[in-house]
This record gives sequence, structure tokens and C-alpha cells, in this order.
Amino acid sequence: MRTTRKTITVTDKQDAWIKAQIKAGEFTNDSEYIRHLIRQDQSSRSRIEAIRAALIEGEQSGEPRPFDPEQFKQEMRDRHGNGTA
Repeated sequence: MRTTRKTITVTDKQDAWIKAQIKAGEFTNDSEYIRHLIRQDQSSRSRIEAIRAALIEGEQSGEPRPFDPEQFKQEMRDRHGNGTA
């Protein structure tokens, strides 16, 4: 995998935090920690995008229909049993 060198600036407090993570053995160096944070952000944004897409799909699926929770529960019991062994 090709890499690109970056220079970043952090506050003293942020630098101390990064060093504490390395000292605790979570990461071996600053770069590893920063890459970890980027991967977390990418994953989070991916999950958010999936939720947004599902919401849009729901909005575009048509008018809402009435929902009867008791009827739904009964249909699930009929389909899957009453849950007792």
C-alpha cells in the first residue's frame, strides 16, 4: 500500500493524550494512533450514510400505513410460536 507523509499540528493537550495512548501500549507511535482515528471516522461515517440511505428509502416508499402493535405481535406468535418451551 502506498503511503503519503503528512505533517499535522496538535495542541499540547492533544499531544499529551497521544503520548499517553502510546505509553499505555495501545499504539506504537503517533502515526498508528492517527490512522486508527481515521479508520474509526471512516467507519462511523459509513454507518451514518447507511442510516441516511435507509431513511430516504423509507421516505420514498409511500404513504405510511396504520400500524397495530397487538395485531403484529399476534401475527408473530402465529408465525413463530408463543415463545414458551
